[in-house]
Amino acid sequence: MALCYVMINVELGSEEKLLGEVRRIPQVRECHRIYGVYDMIAKIEADSLDAVKKVVTLKIRRMPGVRSTLTTIAIE
Repeated sequence: MALCYVMINVELGSEEKLLGEVRRIPQVRECHRIYGVYDMIAKIEADSLDAVKKVVTLKIRRMPGVRSTLTTIAIE
């Protein structure tokens, strides 16, 4: 099992819409709006690191309104 946290920057005004969209992704266990450099943080759990990569690159990063992401992989 692979676990990672993805910090997400979004376009101004799209936070609530994107929060709902990210939460609907099956591998996303949690997603919250945050204050600071990033607008949201999502906890992703998948069978492998390759599966995590697909969620981030093919689902989250391609959403209209997502400006950038930063992914951190949990080691324990």
